[in-house]
Amino acid sequence: MKSTGVVARGIVTPIFRQGDDIVKLICNSLIEAADRDGFELGDGDIVGVTEAVVGRVQGNYVSLEQISKAVREKFGGGTLGIVFPILSRNRFSNVLKGIAGGCDKLIIQLSYPTDEVGNELIALTICDDKGVNPISDNFNEKEFRDIFGMSTVHRFTGVDYIEHYNEVAGNCEIIFSNDPKYILNYSKKVLCCDIHTRRRTQSIIKNAGAESCLCLDDILCESMDGSGFSEFGLLGSNKATEDTVKLFPRDTEKFVLQLQEELKKRTGATLEVMVYGDGCFKDPVGGIWELADPVVSPAYTPGLEGTPNELKIKFVADNDYADLSGQELTERIRERIKNKDSNLVGKDASGGTTPRRIRDLVGSLCDLVAGSGDRGTPIVLVQNYFKNYAS
Repeated sequence: MKSTGVVARGIVTPIFRQGDDIVKLICNSLIEAADRDGFELGDGDIVGVTEAVVGRVQGNYVSLEQISKAVREKFGGGTLGIVFPILSRNRFSNVLKGIAGGCDKLIIQLSYPTDEVGNELIALTICDDKGVNPISDNFNEKEFRDIFGMSTVHRFTGVDYIEHYNEVAGNCEIIFSNDPKYILNYSKKVLCCDIHTRRRTQSIIKNAGAESCLCLDDILCESMDGSGFSEFGLLGSNKATEDTVKLFPRDTEKFVLQLQEELKKRTGATLEVMVYGDGCFKDPVGGIWELADPVVSPAYTPGLEGTPNELKIKFVADNDYADLSGQELTERIRERIKNKDSNLVGKDASGGTTPRRIRDLVGSLCDLVAGSGDRGTPIVLVQNYFKNYAS
C-alpha cells in the first residue's frame, strides 16, 4: 500500500507559440519531467492542458476591428444595449471596446452589488445602509453616484469599473439594474454578456419584446475576415494585446484524443487527458466565483466522464464500526469500500461527498496547481486520482 494519495504536479514546458506541434511538446515535457524527477507515468494518470496554450498554438485570435464588424453585422448599428458584463480588464475590457465599435451608441447595464461571478461593485452592506434594494431598484449613473459616491473601487484590482468601462467604450451610457428587461427602456437591440445565466437572460428579454437579442457565444462562433472563432464565440476570451483577443480554443475533442494516443505510443500507458480553463471555486474573502469561462473543461477523454462514487470513511467508522480500532477497523473499512454500491447517491454512507463532475473537480485542481501567472507550468499531471483506501 502506498503512503500517498492524489499527487498533482505542475509540468514545466517551453513557451508555446502559434503553429507549434503541441502534442509532441507536451509528450516531451511529461517524459522529461518523469525522468528528471523520478516518477513514472501510468494508467489512469490525468494530464490537464490549459486552454490558453491550445488557443495560442491554434492562433485562435480576433482583432477588435473584427469584433466590431461582427457586432455590426449581427445588430445593424444604431443603439445597442448590453446586459450583465462581468467586471474584468482581462476578460471584458477589449471585448467591450470591440462591441462599442460595432454600434453608434452603447448602453451598458451593470448588475449590482456584484457581477455574475462575484466581483464587487459596491458592498451589499452599503446598499443596506443606504436603503437600496438591489432586486427592485434601478439607477442611471448620476443617480447611482449620488447615492454611493466613489465607493466603487474593486478591492483587489483597485479599479473603478464604472470609470474604466466609460473610458473603454467611449460613447456609452451606464445604467444599474438586476432586471434584464430594464435595458429595453434604452434599446430594443440587446447583447447578453453574462456567462452561465445567459440563456435565461436572453429568454426574459426576448419575451419582453426585444427587437433582437443575442449572447456572447453568438458572436465570433464563425470566422470574420479570417479571424479565429470558437463554438463559445466571445465567451471565455482573454485580452491578448491592446488590439486583439484570444478566444477559447476549438477542436479540443480531437486534440485530447490525439494527445492520449501519442502518450500511449510513447509510454505504453493509457492516460486521461483534459483541456481545462477556470476552476469552479469561490474565494472566501472577496466572494469571487472563479469560473469566468463558459465551462471548466471544453474537452476530455472518456475516462473523465461521470461523478465520484465515494463512501464517507469517517461516517462509516463512527456509525458502523464504532467498536473497532487498529488493523481490524482498517480491514473492515477497506472491505466496505471494495464492495460499495455502484451508485451511492442519497445514501447515508456517502453524506458530505458532494457529487460534482470529475472533469470539474480535476479541472479546478489543475487551475489551482498551474496558477495564472509566472509559474510556467501550463500542463498539470494528476496521479492516483482514481485510487482509494482499498486500492
